[in-house]
Amino acid sequence: MKKIVVLFLLSALSLSSFAQDEIVVAPEKNVLKVNTLALVVGTGSIFYEREVSDLASAQMGVGFMNYNLGDFKFTGLILTPEAKFYIRRNAIDGFYISPYLRYSQYGYKSDEGEDEGKFSAVGGGVAFGRQWIFKKGFVIDFFFGGHYTDGSVDIQQGGEPEDVTKIEGFKTRVGLAVGFAF
Repeated sequence: MKKIVVLFLLSALSLSSFAQDEIVVAPEKNVLKVNTLALVVGTGSIFYEREVSDLASAQMGVGFMNYNLGDFKFTGLILTPEAKFYIRRNAIDGFYISPYLRYSQYGYKSDEGEDEGKFSAVGGGVAFGRQWIFKKGFVIDFFFGGHYTDGSVDIQQGGEPEDVTKIEGFKTRVGLAVGFAF
């Protein structure tokens, strides 16, 4: 008799594990977050994400770069528009794939002040990630991917930075953003 009861309980538990879970849709439609990993490399970036359907959202990232590269200091603005496509019908909460564009406009200046100019770049790529929305609206977004960037230098004084190729070409994109949903 004990074997039958144990077998019945195990069967009931295993059958319920095969049942499809009901998708709990987050009531929030907007997310505001800050990329904490970008702060490590001297870039501050914030993102605003808006749900546009059950499976998709649109996101705009704005970043400010203040970065030393060799003998040059780069400062400027980065804009990153993205379309995020979520795997489950719960946009802004779950796994996603995100094609994006990136526009950068930097000013550069050498330490001695002899070389000065502007650097503009345009590129695009794809990121993969997972975003969690917790009960109180707290959000964590972990993403990684890569993009290609091509740029041009406008020399105003002196010469071109030697290390400008470190900003161009294929680059990785990794982030850990935290924020809140509303």
